[in-house]
Amino acid sequence: MGNTFGHLFRITTWGESHGGGVGVVIDGCPPRLELTEADIQPELDRRRPGQSKIVTPRKEADAVQILSGTFEGRTLGTPISLVVKNEDQRSEAYTEMATKFRPSHADYTYHAKYGIRAWPGGGRTSARETIGRVAAGAVAKKLLRERWGVEVLACVTQVQDVKAAVAPETFTFEQVEANIVRCPDAAAADQMIRLIEQRRGEGDSVGGIILGVARNVPAGWGDPVFDRLEADLGKAMLSLPATKAFEIGSGFEGVHLTGRQHNDAIRNVDGRVRTVTNRSGGVVGGISNGELIHFRVAFKPTATVFHEQDTVDIHLENTTLKPRGRHDACVLPRAVPMVEAMTALVLVDHALRHEAQCGH
Repeated sequence: MGNTFGHLFRITTWGESHGGGVGVVIDGCPPRLELTEADIQPELDRRRPGQSKIVTPRKEADAVQILSGTFEGRTLGTPISLVVKNEDQRSEAYTEMATKFRPSHADYTYHAKYGIRAWPGGGRTSARETIGRVAAGAVAKKLLRERWGVEVLACVTQVQDVKAAVAPETFTFEQVEANIVRCPDAAAADQMIRLIEQRRGEGDSVGGIILGVARNVPAGWGDPVFDRLEADLGKAMLSLPATKAFEIGSGFEGVHLTGRQHNDAIRNVDGRVRTVTNRSGGVVGGISNGELIHFRVAFKPTATVFHEQDTVDIHLENTTLKPRGRHDACVLPRAVPMVEAMTALVLVDHALRHEAQCGH
């Protein structure tokens, strides 16, 4: 069903925003991988609320606990269960939402589908669901790094109209984490932070773009025709809350070029097949070609704005709603580790599938 992602490396996330906790079950992780909570917690710390002045002030430690699947600090090859407790719920802020649907939230669509919804905090539609993804992604990133030497990284490159100059090939984790907006361009980051603070002060919100990269991915990963690597990456990214668009390589800008201009010429460089340019974004025919994988994900402005808006209630009567509660004015800083996590989950699954099918 829709709560499970992956084939050989499979995850199932569970939990609601204001329930007892959230978590994930990982099935298919190879045995003997060294793994403790200390390998997972740093990624959750990057995702957690309350970490800076430009994100939601909800106070959650998001401390992860491994319940199963490891022994003496190594994976067993059996299902790994991870849990994070919810500690700072304030359901009273959502009382009005019990009978009114928030514009551009999933309140109405969940009600239309299921006839019931967990209205405190948005329930399953809340970004707290991504805790399970990020925790599982930490395991996937560790496996990719240690077994195949693959690095997964993401950063903010645009907030509303403020754009950063970022080289996909060279930006570093240290540059990303050097500021609270997670943009490696320091000058642009300052402008982004001021813009987010301004919009928050106005009771409004902003969206933007996150760049994702995967370095040192070998040629051959991907499973055409329906499980193309870029198709699975696209599905992974568009499954994240607030995402509205995905493009890989030249993306939409590629339509301005001719075929001769767009093609990536191929050469033998010291016995290795390389492309001169990388407009394909590291994937051709649904299979990695050994070049840098790079893509972009667009996130809409946060749906909760502190202004009265038109909506309907559960009886489909016209009404208005002015939301309360604690929310991000911009989801991008906390979405960076989410993008990395989903990238790692796609890649590790395809890596294991490639080995199972092709034996190398």
